[in-house]
Amino acid sequence: MRLLDERIWLLFRRHLQQTLTYWSVFFSFGLCIAFLGPTILDLRCQTQTTLQQITWVFFSQQFFLLVGSTVGGLFKKTLLSSLSALFASALVISLVFAIIPLCHHVILLSVAMGVAGAAMGVIDTIGNLQLVRLYQKDSAIFLQALHFFIGLGALVSPLVVDPFLAENSCVLSANWTANSSGSDLEHLRNTLAGHGAPLHNASQYPLYTEGVVVTRVSYAFWIMAVINLPVPAAVLALMFHERLVRCCRSSPPLITKKPDISSHPTKEQQQGHGGLLDCCRPSNLQGHPATFFIIHALGGAIVFITDGIIGCYAGFVYTYAVSPPLLMGYKAAGCLDSVFWASITAGRLCFIFFSYRYAAPALLSVSLVGVILVQLLLLIFYSSHVFLFMATCVLGLCISSVFPSMLAFTEDVLDYKGSATIVLVTSASTGEMLLQLLVGSVIHSKGSYSFLLCTTITSFIGFCLFLLLLYVHRVHRNLQTDSTPCLDMKDESKSGGS
Repeated sequence: MRLLDERIWLLFRRHLQQTLTYWSVFFSFGLCIAFLGPTILDLRCQTQTTLQQITWVFFSQQFFLLVGSTVGGLFKKTLLSSLSALFASALVISLVFAIIPLCHHVILLSVAMGVAGAAMGVIDTIGNLQLVRLYQKDSAIFLQALHFFIGLGALVSPLVVDPFLAENSCVLSANWTANSSGSDLEHLRNTLAGHGAPLHNASQYPLYTEGVVVTRVSYAFWIMAVINLPVPAAVLALMFHERLVRCCRSSPPLITKKPDISSHPTKEQQQGHGGLLDCCRPSNLQGHPATFFIIHALGGAIVFITDGIIGCYAGFVYTYAVSPPLLMGYKAAGCLDSVFWASITAGRLCFIFFSYRYAAPALLSVSLVGVILVQLLLLIFYSSHVFLFMATCVLGLCISSVFPSMLAFTEDVLDYKGSATIVLVTSASTGEMLLQLLVGSVIHSKGSYSFLLCTTITSFIGFCLFLLLLYVHRVHRNLQTDSTPCLDMKDESKSGGS
């Protein structure tokens, strides 16, 4: 056990700068993904639009995040292209933070959020790919830490924003007499924090679109732009360290001088695949058994469901809490979303240790069973305020490690060809967007209680798919074992003939 500790520690020290850089880029990802919900009402004032119009910026960010995740694999063919894409994406996020206060029209704001979403998607794909390529069979530990930094950025962003949010209406009408109270605005913020959350009876809140704009949220965006600036600087420093910048080309890149301790990449891994569409070309699909594609599909479907559940719970738990039968107070219910994300962040920190001690299938089994049990208990104790807070904590802890563990597991099964990472990242982004829309429409027609019913059913489906994945993995491993002697006989016959 001690030798393994020393080996992993030596591996981490050897790749220290690369690892810290990828972690910092994911901090930037978390910083960008969490600021929109709390600031949405102030951005509505800035653009002087209605609530229905301003919610389009949520869709813009989520849609282009999906696009960025899909095309991000195009930049992974070389280390230079990967780091260049990360540098550009991190810099774009800082620029978007700085530009947002200047967007006084909802279309301009939607375009800015779309650009930021595409940059986030590229970061998501490239960061996961590079870390898996760097550590391979030891990547599970470092992937948990990578996704911990998303949660850390998502926690920092609201803390920076909160002091600059308007406590009352930030558009003062010429015939202003009485505006929405602070509690009403807090209720609106918490409701809109769920991307695509349905807002009922929006007309009861007197939110003006014409008048004097009094908001200080611009300072929050400029502060976050400055906080994020060290991230592209760190990526650029890594490019200099690897001698990938033109002025440093006189000597070969350092990456060729440092072979990986864990395993040497094969020729296929060095060449890699392109984006999601490129890895589906006929030339890249030949020679693989059917189980190879089934594992991709099942892994993608599982993270589609689990990331969709994360998005649904974060988006609709407030709406569920303030609706009958719970009827929780606005302030107490508003804490649920923060508690959930804090639990996810803490869970990923804990699973760094668990990923070292236990195999990914064991962690996935415990996590998925825990998600199902928590939601079943929520259906039973549906009227308890205290249990809702406890279940939110446990759900966040259980579901936090599913994506990193699934990514490490599928890449290990498929010999680190890289295509699984692209499929899983794209599937997770798709699930987070589509499942929220689906559950939101069900809540709108059937009531808030259907929210828990939907997530519980999808959790059962996800666990069944995981059991099927374990079976397919066993079949795939047997096929590889059976094909190895045949390949050896072919090699011997070729060498004998020559």
